[in-house]
Amino acid sequence: MAGILFNWLLVAIYLLPVNRYFDLYTGNAALHPFFVSVTEIEQNTKDKTLEISCKIFTDDFEKTLRQNCKCFADLLHPKNKTATDKLVTDYIKKHLQIEVDGKKMELHFIGYEQEEEAVRIYFQVDNVETVQHIEITDNLLFDYKKEEINMLHVTVKGTRKSRELTNPEDKVQFSF
Repeated sequence: MAGILFNWLLVAIYLLPVNRYFDLYTGNAALHPFFVSVTEIEQNTKDKTLEISCKIFTDDFEKTLRQNCKCFADLLHPKNKTATDKLVTDYIKKHLQIEVDGKKMELHFIGYEQEEEAVRIYFQVDNVETVQHIEITDNLLFDYKKEEINMLHVTVKGTRKSRELTNPEDKVQFSF
């Protein structure tokens, strides 16, 4: 009987997901079965801007920031909001580049907010009158997990195009 119980215990251990993390905020162990971020870029023709949002799992992003800056990063309860905003801005700008019609765009940080177990980070690009061709380099969190997948959704004049980038693939082009 003990042998059967031991075998079932071994089977259960092998079937448990290996991606477990400890939630610092609730103190609970939780499952985190995939590593994905979603970047949405939408042309606002009225304001002549690109509106950009990046949705990233909070725990993964904090771990990535800590790894990169060798400092403590807490996005939901920052001790110094200005310093945290700079960490976020610097990381995103380094790992997300956008070119429109061959011209490199400058991302302007708007802010970020918590959205369930993720943070949504907002940027804007000014003075974008037309978009015929857009090239995006997106390697957000590729330096954290090799399993990272980045989803991109780009909307120009009501036409939406999407693409999935799987590490190490980090470039995509869309024509409108």
